[in-house]
This record gives sequence, C-alpha cells and structure tokens, in this order.
Amino acid sequence: MNRSTAGLLAVAVVTALTVGAAPTAWATPATATQTGSKASDPFYRYEGSVPLSSYAPGDVLKKRTLDYHILGIPTPVKAVQLLYRTTDAQGRPSANVTTVVRSHRGDGSKAVSYQSFYDSLDPEDGPSRAIAGKVTLGGIIANVESIVMAPLLLKGYDLVIPDTEGQTAEFAAGPAYGTNTLDSIRASTRAGGTGLHGGTRFGLLGYSGGAIATNWAAALAPAYAPEVNKQLVGFAEAGLLVAPAHNLKYVDGSLVWNGVMPMAVIGVSRAYGIDIKRYLNPKGIAVFDELEHGSIVDALGRYPGMTWKDLVKPEYKDPNSIPAFVDAVNKVNLGEAATPTVPGFIGQGNAGVLEGTFNRPPGIGTGDGVMVAGDVRALANQYCATGNKSIKYEQYNLLSHFGAMPYWTPRAMSWLDDRFAGKAAPTSCGRIPAGNSLAPEKPAVTN
Repeated sequence: MNRSTAGLLAVAVVTALTVGAAPTAWATPATATQTGSKASDPFYRYEGSVPLSSYAPGDVLKKRTLDYHILGIPTPVKAVQLLYRTTDAQGRPSANVTTVVRSHRGDGSKAVSYQSFYDSLDPEDGPSRAIAGKVTLGGIIANVESIVMAPLLLKGYDLVIPDTEGQTAEFAAGPAYGTNTLDSIRASTRAGGTGLHGGTRFGLLGYSGGAIATNWAAALAPAYAPEVNKQLVGFAEAGLLVAPAHNLKYVDGSLVWNGVMPMAVIGVSRAYGIDIKRYLNPKGIAVFDELEHGSIVDALGRYPGMTWKDLVKPEYKDPNSIPAFVDAVNKVNLGEAATPTVPGFIGQGNAGVLEGTFNRPPGIGTGDGVMVAGDVRALANQYCATGNKSIKYEQYNLLSHFGAMPYWTPRAMSWLDDRFAGKAAPTSCGRIPAGNSLAPEKPAVTN
C-alpha cells in the first residue's frame, strides 16, 4: 500500500477516532529483565532491581502517551500505552504492553477490550507497535483493524487493545492470551489518565486470533481475575480455535491454511519450552526456520498441499507419538478450561471449501477453512450444560473464515450494545447442534 493510500485510510479513520486531551507520559523505574524480550523499543523492556514477582498482576510498570499511528502515519488521536506485569503460559511473572484509546464521547463508564487477530511469531508485529508507528508486513493487520475499532469509539466506548501474544509472540498459546488480556484490563484501570477505573464495565471482543484471547480471558477471569470478571458484561467472538490438535488434522494438506500448522506448533512450543525441532526432518526444519519469526501473512498459501508427515521424522507421523505435543495441546484445549460466567456470543463459519480446505476428518468434520465448526458447537454446548445459559451461537454455513468476519462484526457490536444497555442476553442453549468430543488427547501407542 503506497503512502497516499495509507494517508487516505488514516484520514478516514481519524474522522472517527477523535479523543480528548491525553495525560502526560511517565515511567516508573525499571527493575528486572524481561526473559526473552529483545524489543527494539526500550519501552517494552523491564530492567531494574526489583523482580517482577514483587508486583501484582496488572500493576503498571511504565506509561507513555503518543500519537495513534495508522500505517506509520501519525494522527491527532492520542493513545496511552502501558507496560504491565502479567503471567505467562507457565505461570511465571512476565511483562506486556497494552494500549488505551479514549473516546471523546465516553465518560469512563464503559470500555471494550479489543483483542487483535494479528497472529504472528514476531512481537514486533503487535498492535501496540503498529499504534506507535512501526510498520511491518506482519503488522498490517493491526493497522487495518483501526477501521473495526473506530465505530466503537464513535459509540462512546473507550478501547483497551492488549498485545495478546505477549513479548515473545506465543502464537496459539491460549492461556497466556487470557492472562495478558485480563491483566491489560487491570492495568488500564490502575493507571492514571486513562479515565478507566474499578467501576468501568468492559466487553470483550475478538475474531480468530482475537477470539482465542477473548474466550480464554472469559474462561480464566472468575479464578484468575475475579474483580475483572465482575466488571465484564459479556464476550463476543467468532472464528475460534478450541482444540488445536483437531485443527492440525483439519488443515493438513490444505491449499491456504496449512501454514498455520507449523506456526501454531512453534508458538505453543515456545510458550511451554518444547524443543520441537528434534522431531522434524530436514524439510520440517527448513519450514520451521522460515516461519520462526513469521506472521500469518507469511504463512497463508505458502505451502499448498503440505502435510504434517512431510515435516517430521517417520516415527512421528502421528503427532500424538510426541509426549510433549500431547501435553501442550491439552493445556491449550478450551474444552479443558472453566466455563465463563458472563454472557457470550459465538459465531462460526463452516464453508472452508471456499478457502481450499476440503478435509472432513472423522470425529472432526468441517469448518471455515482453519477453525473447526464442530469444536465450537461442542464448546458452546458445554457452556450451556455447565451453568451458563446466556450463550448465543450462530453458524454461518455459507461463509468461510475470511467471509464470516464482516458479517459477524456488526452483529457482535450490536450484541455488546445490548449487554451494556442491561438487556437480557439471548440464548441458543438447547438449539445448538451437537459437536465433537473435546476430550484430552491421548499418547499414541507405539511399538
């Protein structure tokens, strides 16, 4: 996209993104090195004498105010960025960044935590970097999403936009997405100058990769962040990853989406400290090296027809023959997580053939090209059966992953409007078709 086109996009979005005066930036003393963080911007590094573990999850470590950028072009909109303490996938203290954008029509009483679908193995592609002016190919998604966020600001919602994958870009590691999101909300209410506070009501919104963060945040909130859970009015999501082991089989050999298979394995392996390369053949090592710091933009359509067997040594043609794989995919299976206690709106496409995914694996079935519809139905039914009757589910049998988002997004925003307005949440419980088993994966029996 050339600079002229980018400028027109920026002008269009800025027309909507007009916020009030921003506070003066400040920073607390840095105190401990963030493990694995090699951010080019020092704002992202926490490097002082006090260990991160001495801070509570959601505590603010640094704060700055800057211009909101779109495709590298600064706008008059101001954004407040926060470095805050959170928890990684293994339960260890970590630091992450979120961005708060205030609506000129808002009063701090309502906000939307918007989880981006930036889907990348490079932390430099995160939404906070794009907002700060960094332009990368993988960060193009976070820039374009400004068009989605602008209507929310016009409605008077303040926005909180976390870097859901954390500072080591742990793509597909859902539990870390959830804690990063919940602690982002905590930080936004604790930092001065954001206009948000303990009485602010929040809605969670996300598609695809953003849906991973949205659902994990809703599931973890009652136990991990009960005070945040009390502030939530509901969660809206679509294009959801539920049981990643199923998705691996669904996209295997597809024309477009099979590149997310190695991406997800890299991200989850990174999150849980797994040396995945020991199981790969030379081709697998080459592919994983190519994608180690890649984004969804790098992976889509790059390896048409590639299968799991093409990447691994013969003895690992069944991924369940890798004990570390089985352990990790069970940790990131939403079917093993708690049931959210707030209303939810879940949408899911089911026309994956439109995007070159023709598989119908036994016990898994079809999906939108990358996400498995039967898994999402099963999760919605599970929530209904375990005490949350305020679950609305929609399946779009004529829409694929790309096609479902523009249809679902305005419906999700309208659903959130109703939750903030105090209207009773609609339910699909009792009318959702049966889904797949979400039981944990079991190790393969080997000779």
